[in-house]
Amino acid sequence: MAETLPAGSTTEGAIQVGQPADARVGAAPSYDVADFPVPTGREEDWRFTPLERLRGLHDGTAEATGAPRIEVTAPDGVTVETVDRADARLGKAGKPVDRVVAQAYSSFEKASVVSIPKETVLTEPVRISVHGEGGTAFGHLLVEVGAFAEAVVVLDHTGDLTLAANVEYVVGEGAKVTVVSVQDWDDTAVHVAQHTALVGRDATFKSVIVTFGGDLVRLHPRVVYAAPGGEAELYGLYFTEGGQHQEHRLFIDHDTPHCRSNVAYKGALQGKDAHAVWIGDVLIRAAAQGTDTYELNRNLVLTDGARVDSVPNLEIETGEIVGAGHASATGRFDDEQLFYLMARGIPAKEARRLVVLGFFAELIQQIGLADLEERLLAKIEKELEESVG
Repeated sequence: MAETLPAGSTTEGAIQVGQPADARVGAAPSYDVADFPVPTGREEDWRFTPLERLRGLHDGTAEATGAPRIEVTAPDGVTVETVDRADARLGKAGKPVDRVVAQAYSSFEKASVVSIPKETVLTEPVRISVHGEGGTAFGHLLVEVGAFAEAVVVLDHTGDLTLAANVEYVVGEGAKVTVVSVQDWDDTAVHVAQHTALVGRDATFKSVIVTFGGDLVRLHPRVVYAAPGGEAELYGLYFTEGGQHQEHRLFIDHDTPHCRSNVAYKGALQGKDAHAVWIGDVLIRAAAQGTDTYELNRNLVLTDGARVDSVPNLEIETGEIVGAGHASATGRFDDEQLFYLMARGIPAKEARRLVVLGFFAELIQQIGLADLEERLLAKIEKELEESVG
């Protein structure tokens, strides 16, 4: 029997009640790759992913044959370390949830740890550059934000690489952190990663994930709460070209009272066999009274031959919540908007550009770094220049 939602909440899509945590994951989370069967593509959490393009990351045949060039630029007061896998801080945010990221956890040799001390307010961002130079690599990154600290972290991926990785964000009490992860890979790259945030009491975590390049990109952002009062905002944008597979699978685990989450992802697709997948899972457990959550996915299909799979899921185990809802929509390029602009003397090409930039503008503004926002806008414009439509 479906739950009755409080006034003001919405129910666009099916609501499932009483399901196990993260029902779309086929095996229990684990640090050990042996706890996960080799996927066949028939599993719920793998059915959209073209396994043959993972280059052996899913079945244990991939071997580390290369290493990315990692550069970290950090303001004074921030500690940057390279540690071995025995470091007790690693794995604190949460366990891997599929075989590829468990393989990454079992296989990395060195991890990068970025620590922002408590009560530190950074006026400049921490910038982490990961540049692939070929081969296969397994990576691990931990970002620790101390109590009442404030920071912006940019994680920038470029070049060519087959990469499986885990990224952890541990956000202390009352801290505020914005993380921007950019996937601007060459078209030959493969990138599979889990991003897990552990959000402390009254802390605020904002994530902006931007995906452009890569032959195959599959990212799994996850949020868990360490104490009441935590807030998580997850934004994302992706531009999927012909032949690319870009997959974003989100999970927010509301197991703590009086926490909030908001999700908004938007994607544009163009070209034959462009394939985008967005899975948004939110679980409100019985103990999570006072939860307020909403998730949104919008997709704009610019040409024929592109495909989108968008699946929002909301699982509710208590009626004592502030609000909960989700929405998903996929549509063709809006000819009425185009006609409106052209009727006012704007050429068709420029009108098309304005419509797409307007579609993404709200999310790009969430970044808050002028240089990065300009770079991403320029990238979108370049993609539109190359449009086959």
